[in-house]
Amino acid sequence: MERRKHWWNGTWGRLARRDVYVFTDADVWWVESREGGADGRARRYEFADEDSAMNCVSGLLAQPGNWRELR
Repeated sequence: MERRKHWWNGTWGRLARRDVYVFTDADVWWVESREGGADGRARRYEFADEDSAMNCVSGLLAQPGNWRELR
């Protein structure tokens, strides 16, 4: 599995931090929405193509925050 992209809402702290990741493995794409940093709660969404995964990311990044892409 390869991580392709990562966004962070710009907020520190276990309660406020949000991260969104895009992963791919062969022909399957996953979007992971994580609340609370590395030890927080995560939700994963599976997609058949990159466009569908990025549409999901667009919706997740519409949440409040100073979202920025990390490398």
